[in-house]
Amino acid sequence: MAKKPSLGRQKIEIKRIEKEDSRQVCFSKRRAGAFKKASELCILCGVEIAIIVFTPAGKPSSIGHPSVDSVVNRYHYCNTPSFNLGSKNNFSNGTLRMNRLCELNQQCSELLNQVEAEKNRRIVINKAVKAGKGDRFFWAQEIGEFALNDLRDLKASMENLRAGVVKRADEILKV
Repeated sequence: MAKKPSLGRQKIEIKRIEKEDSRQVCFSKRRAGAFKKASELCILCGVEIAIIVFTPAGKPSSIGHPSVDSVVNRYHYCNTPSFNLGSKNNFSNGTLRMNRLCELNQQCSELLNQVEAEKNRRIVINKAVKAGKGDRFFWAQEIGEFALNDLRDLKASMENLRAGVVKRADEILKV
C-alpha cells in the first residue's frame, strides 16, 4: 500500500487570523514553540533571556533564565545613564553586580531600621496620648507627678513668667 504524500511544512502568509478559535490555537502552539526556542538558546549559548507574552485575553505568561525578574532588572540597570558602556565585560566576574547588590541591601537595611524606629516612636506617642500625658500642660498635672528637678524647673519658669508679666504691666501703665 502506497503512503499518502504529506504536504509537509508550508509557508503561511503572515497576517492576523480572523477566526477566534484558530487564533487561540495558533497562539498556544507558537507560544510553546517560542518558549522552547528561548530555553534552547539559553542552554546552547549560555545567555540570559526573558520573554513576556500577554494572551489575547490579557493574561501574562513568561519564561526567563535564570528568572524573568533578574533579566529585567539587569536590562533596566544596563540602560541607566550611569552605566559605563566603555568598559569591557561589565558583568564578567560579577563584581559590579555584587557591589550594586551590596549597596542596595545596605540601603534597604537602613530604611527598614528607620521604619522600625518610627513604628516604635508611634507606639510610645500613642501610649502617652492614651495615658493623657501627651497633650496636657504642666499646670494640669498633679504635683505628685513631678520629680524634684521638674519642680525646680517649674519654679524657675513661673518666676520668669511673673517677671515678664510685671514688666509688660509696667510698660502698659506708663503709656
